[in-house]
Amino acid sequence: MNPERKDKVNILMVDDQPAKLLSYEAILADLGENLIKANSGREAMEVLLKNDVAVVLMDVSMPELDGFELADIIRQHPRFEKTAIIFISAVHLTDIDRLKGYQRGAVDYISVPVVPELLRAKVSVFAELHRKNRALEILNFELRCLSGRLIAAQDDERRRLAREMHDGFGQDLIATKMALDRIAMANDCPTWSKETATNASELIGGVIQQVRSMSHLLHPPLLDEVGLKSALEWYVDGLTKRSGMEVSTDIQPGDFPRLAAEMETTIFRIIQEALTNVLRHSGANKVTVSLIDGPNRLTVAVRDNGKGISDKVMEFRPDGVGIGIGGMRQRVKEFGGELKITNAHPGTLVEVSIPSNLIFRKETTATA
Repeated sequence: MNPERKDKVNILMVDDQPAKLLSYEAILADLGENLIKANSGREAMEVLLKNDVAVVLMDVSMPELDGFELADIIRQHPRFEKTAIIFISAVHLTDIDRLKGYQRGAVDYISVPVVPELLRAKVSVFAELHRKNRALEILNFELRCLSGRLIAAQDDERRRLAREMHDGFGQDLIATKMALDRIAMANDCPTWSKETATNASELIGGVIQQVRSMSHLLHPPLLDEVGLKSALEWYVDGLTKRSGMEVSTDIQPGDFPRLAAEMETTIFRIIQEALTNVLRHSGANKVTVSLIDGPNRLTVAVRDNGKGISDKVMEFRPDGVGIGIGGMRQRVKEFGGELKITNAHPGTLVEVSIPSNLIFRKETTATA
């Protein structure tokens, strides 16, 4: 009993007899929740459409629209699929009647005459369950937001590190290599000095190439400058050369459109992680990457001819997936998409699907 509680939930009482509604109100008043009355099924639906209702307490026998019919209508609305419905019946209900009610979404029955303590106890249980579910939904939403911010921060940090490696460390190495080259080409330097400078220059040249590769892998400049299609083709070409795997791409349409920066980064990272997993774990020698911007959805598929995956991975069990797959799944969720990982017999198939209406596209400015 807590009439002053701040996290009240709504309890909807539906009956065509005002006297019964008043009696229910008196019985449930001590729960300290928001009690809403409706005299018909039509009024009940109006209340439901405007409010978040935890429990619906309704009479089975009502004119125009009885309790079973109203429950059927309520359950057809996606917002009310989990709303608790308690039927009150003044007549004896057969097992067939009860089954009919349960099939329409009833969670409990109370017979007349109503026992106040029983009614309060049952409504209280479902009200508290709704309150906890609501708190859990809020917590899950906050966690998703935090996860999204962490992913964005990670991408920003990769971009920053890539820029610093290229513009800072990389430029210093280039300057050092140029100084060594000048020493090697000087006419007044002894032979041993020229050879040493040449060898050092070659070593630094290799380091410069490694720094450039690491910088581009952290965040390909092509992703910002030209777009996802070019960045993927560059990455796949480099992976083929580094790994020896045969990696092919199918990107449609040929003039693949620019997407918003965060969307292009998301798709690139998903494909990058999928290919990294293929290289590390699959034992495959052939991989196909497809990226298709269709009329209804954008789809990504990475398929290899390796040894396949376990049920734990396909079912995304916590003990079966690592940080990489977890990150892929979270990235897809951030954009309302779906990630599937299945055995392709042979190999593994990673599929991502994002509805077109949820895809962020790069804004373009019309020119005269």
